[in-house]
Amino acid sequence: MGGSTRNPRVLQGDNASGQSPYQRLSRRMLDISGDRGVLKDVIREGAGELVTPDASVLVKYSGYLEHMDKPFDSNCFRKTPRLMKLGEDITLWGMELGLLSMRRGELARFLFKPTYAYGTLGCPPLIPPNTTVLFEIELLDFLDSAESDKFCALSAEQQDEFPLQKVLKVAATEREFGNYLFRQNRFYDAKVRYKRALLLLHRRSAPAEEQHLVAAAKLLVLLNLSFTYLKLERPTTALRYGEQALIIDRKNAKALFRCGQACLLMTEYQKARDFLVRAQQEQPFNHDINNELKKLASYYRDYTDKEKEMCHRMFAPYDNGSTVGEN
Repeated sequence: MGGSTRNPRVLQGDNASGQSPYQRLSRRMLDISGDRGVLKDVIREGAGELVTPDASVLVKYSGYLEHMDKPFDSNCFRKTPRLMKLGEDITLWGMELGLLSMRRGELARFLFKPTYAYGTLGCPPLIPPNTTVLFEIELLDFLDSAESDKFCALSAEQQDEFPLQKVLKVAATEREFGNYLFRQNRFYDAKVRYKRALLLLHRRSAPAEEQHLVAAAKLLVLLNLSFTYLKLERPTTALRYGEQALIIDRKNAKALFRCGQACLLMTEYQKARDFLVRAQQEQPFNHDINNELKKLASYYRDYTDKEKEMCHRMFAPYDNGSTVGEN
């Protein structure tokens, strides 16, 4: 797939057999619906678990009609595909069944008979009645929120009955959702997911030998929250989450950097310098940290120049020789 806009070459060729291209293709495809209504041909194998029924998927796809070169539907031109939930955003029955047979990274070709596609009516003017369609689908990633949603709906007492690994898995899922939303510039929605993950981790007590696992998970979420609040232009809150991350790992360069960024936005230049210098000590060759220090120096010069100018105006004599307070 990868942005293809032409019907796959395997469908081209002569018609000497008296069969259509889709009929010839279907002979070597796997029946995944049990009635040959959804047929599958794997182009590139994926890895890991199969897509779960309540998952939200990140896919690239192109849909083709027989004997047509260009797709009637495709999202391959989008820079970032939209996360879609099975049964809600994806309503084509054949596509849902096809996705449930896929693993991350898999690229596959599917034929959907009318019953699993657009039915007896089709979808005028693009899809004629009783039409078999071909879809190429690449599964980039999927996230299963069903398990997370059910777990978060439980009381704290009920959640404590589950092993720590379950809590960590749910928190990781929430953070992954937040990361996806962040990449979509949906910072408010990302913040909600991150806070949900943090609440789960805060509420969970762990034995001494497992506390480092909770702390590591918290650190990632706190760093995400600090960055998100910077994007939301709320540096005070960003600083608070950054400082909480430093309680867990006082030498964490990313946390020091986020705190420095927040202080710079708050025009607290000395604090910003302290944080950024500490970050630089941890990662001397980090371009982002070094560039932020240069920005700080520039801002501070502008600030001091404005301070000098203001003081000069305050104490400079008036041109008419009057003194402050005279009419």
